[in-house]
Amino acid sequence: MALPVRDQLKYWGIAAAVLSVVLYWLGDVILPFVLGGALAYLLDPVADRLERLGASRGAAVGIITTAASLVFVIMALLVVPTLIQQSISLFETAPQLAQDLQGFFAQHFPSIFDADSVLHQSLQSVGQTVKSKGGELLNTVLSSALSLINVVVILVVVPVVTVYLLYDWDRMVAEIDKLLPRDHAPIIRQVAREIDDVLASFIRGMGTVCVILGLYYAFALMAVGLQFGLVVGAFAGLITFIPYVGSLLGGALAIGLGLFQFWGDWFTIGLIAAIFVSGQFVEGNFLTPRLVGSSVGLHPVWLIFALSVFGALFGFVGMLVAVPLAAAIGVITRFLIRQYQDSRLYRGLAEKDNSQ
Repeated sequence: MALPVRDQLKYWGIAAAVLSVVLYWLGDVILPFVLGGALAYLLDPVADRLERLGASRGAAVGIITTAASLVFVIMALLVVPTLIQQSISLFETAPQLAQDLQGFFAQHFPSIFDADSVLHQSLQSVGQTVKSKGGELLNTVLSSALSLINVVVILVVVPVVTVYLLYDWDRMVAEIDKLLPRDHAPIIRQVAREIDDVLASFIRGMGTVCVILGLYYAFALMAVGLQFGLVVGAFAGLITFIPYVGSLLGGALAIGLGLFQFWGDWFTIGLIAAIFVSGQFVEGNFLTPRLVGSSVGLHPVWLIFALSVFGALFGFVGMLVAVPLAAAIGVITRFLIRQYQDSRLYRGLAEKDNSQ
């Protein structure tokens, strides 16, 4: 005899609460495993296709690992040094950029430096706030997942975790399937397939979009002569999965740098702005509809909300898992709505009266 619905909700609620507490407690410790699982999920279709072509699972994983290693070596030799050099140069020139910005505002907006002006007082208040939070921000950065030690750990652990998970992926899915409650297994499988379709459409599709736009922004900005074009392009492409944020932040950064580098050359500055406008146009009208599709069901507002909530709760790891969790919650919500619309609670007695 199956457990009553109230008991099932109680047990599943306790399990969800325990899982949330464990994730919150572990924090950035599980970051390499989250990244490894995400990479294994992304590469599993490639391994399955190689198996259909006649390769064993081990051979398929070996081929993928070899290809990924070659790509990593090429990137490390050709792209990463330039990216690091430009990033360091950008930080080194930041004080000079700030000084130039101050001179620009002093020339064109002298009221900013009038001690009695409201704008000057507002900016001074903002500066004091930033200064008071500077130490806290520095400590957060130094202790975050982007610290040097954790980066080294990630570079070592993530590939190992990915290889092992990719090799045993189908076996793990089968073992999880065996543990499903028998009464609810068909429904859970159906919902899991819908979640997988959404994740495949969004993550794999948006991953491709991010790479294409990152390459486009980087090469286009370098072609017009922007000094830090590679860094800005890579940054804009990396955060493209957040709707409109990638192009807005990347465009603002690129145009701001272009104003200092090409002041007076409005044609070049216009080209920099046109690069991001064209990138946004192509992404919204061609790349996203073709690679991601319109059936994903992740509204931009819901996605931004999920990133904010999970990022606040679980930090950097929360931002990584926000998209798949948002997709899963969206699928489950739509499933519950369908169940509700088929229930007596929604239909009431009206349908019964109409059928008589």
